[in-house]
Amino acid sequence: MVMVIKMDYKLTTRNEKETIELAQNIESEKFPNMVICLIGDLGSGKTVFTKGLAGALGIEETITSPTFNIIKEYTTGEMPLYHMDVYRLNGNVSELGIEEYYTKGGITVIEWADTILDYLPEERLDIKIKVLDEDTRVFVLTPHGKEYEDLCEAVL
Repeated sequence: MVMVIKMDYKLTTRNEKETIELAQNIESEKFPNMVICLIGDLGSGKTVFTKGLAGALGIEETITSPTFNIIKEYTTGEMPLYHMDVYRLNGNVSELGIEEYYTKGGITVIEWADTILDYLPEERLDIKIKVLDEDTRVFVLTPHGKEYEDLCEAVL
């Protein structure tokens, strides 16, 4: 019997700039069909993280939370970015076909990913964001799969 030990990686950011730097570091290790699942309370920094990722990809459009659109596609960068916010769907995404985005060759970022666990790919990067105070956040990265483990080792 083989025991698989999942390792979490923790990083504390003290302001938005450091959150953006974390996203830029992750972007520097990007690969096609990358899936990043963001989990955190309202105002924890999920969209700030996504802005940092988009900026590093060379996307110049303004990044806002896709709360009402559910999915926003940004295709002007080095690689497409698919930004999703599934908060308002109460876990019911079966009609959306979000699984199709996982194989479109871009980076998929899903805010509130913990509400749709059954629809997430087996291999992905989970990022839980905990708010400590107005500016300080703890990012807990949990890689699922070798590519994501390598990414965490390279970035942190």
